[in-house]
Amino acid sequence: MRNRKWVICVGLLIVVAIATTLIIRARQNKSSNEVIREISPTYGNIQSFLSITGTGQPQNRLEIKPPISGRVEEILVKEGQKVKVGETIAWMSSTERAALLDAARSQGKEALNYWKEVYKPTPLIAPIDGEVIVRAVEPGQTVTSGDAIIVLSDRLIVKAQADETDVGKIKIGQEAIITLDAYPQIRIEGTVDHISYESKIVSNVTIYEIDILPKRVPEVFRSGMSANVNIIEAKRENILLIPLEAVRQDREGSFVFLSQGKGTRPLKQSVKLGVSDDKNVEVISGLGANDKVAIVPEKYLSSKSESSSSNPFMPFGGRRR
Repeated sequence: MRNRKWVICVGLLIVVAIATTLIIRARQNKSSNEVIREISPTYGNIQSFLSITGTGQPQNRLEIKPPISGRVEEILVKEGQKVKVGETIAWMSSTERAALLDAARSQGKEALNYWKEVYKPTPLIAPIDGEVIVRAVEPGQTVTSGDAIIVLSDRLIVKAQADETDVGKIKIGQEAIITLDAYPQIRIEGTVDHISYESKIVSNVTIYEIDILPKRVPEVFRSGMSANVNIIEAKRENILLIPLEAVRQDREGSFVFLSQGKGTRPLKQSVKLGVSDDKNVEVISGLGANDKVAIVPEKYLSSKSESSSSNPFMPFGGRRR
């Protein structure tokens, strides 16, 4: 009886050992598949951006003020309307003419028409080609020579702010992409038109104002809108690219792991890199389009993992030091 129980116990231990071994191997294979994957470098285009924020503003904002005090008789324009230089945008009466017309109006239509012809109103003339962005008064309103009746803008731009550490990367004529917070689905192409020569201090940070000139101003663009600007620092076309997650750094520089086939330890390969964005990076040398690059997550390459004689999480085994 004792021998029979002993045989059963030994058999159970063998079954448990075999099952444990199978489970460990299955987990290692699963871990290997999750830890490492292979990609091939591809040819494509890449751009690197410098991101800054700004506000839509008129490049030249011109307030039209009357030459005399008096009453506005007629406004000939509305907000959003385009005007040409020399165009009459409003008529107004001086204080004396307004008083005279009011007195004549009480005497009848004939007297009113007579004095309108004898005493002509004063026109307000547009001094530039532009767009009406503010209509500050309405007909019948009394104004002084210091009141702005109409505000014109020659063109809307984005006035952005760049930190002094970034301003050296910006040059006149650089291409830029503008997106408005109010309309994020609209992408507006633009160029860097001006870099201020004098700095400003904003929240204890030295900044320079950058004028971004849109190539096309959409109808929804309004003065005062918040905008995000991506200035294109560098642009490359038809170049060899790899994902940023495949690149590692050490004291010698950048490197990747080249796959040598299933069950074989990947080889370390030094690479020279160029332009990068938030996903990919340009490969200048060290790789070819036919190479297979192994992507190994950072957590499996920690110094702690490498220092151990055998790391079960490493798909290609541990390494002794």
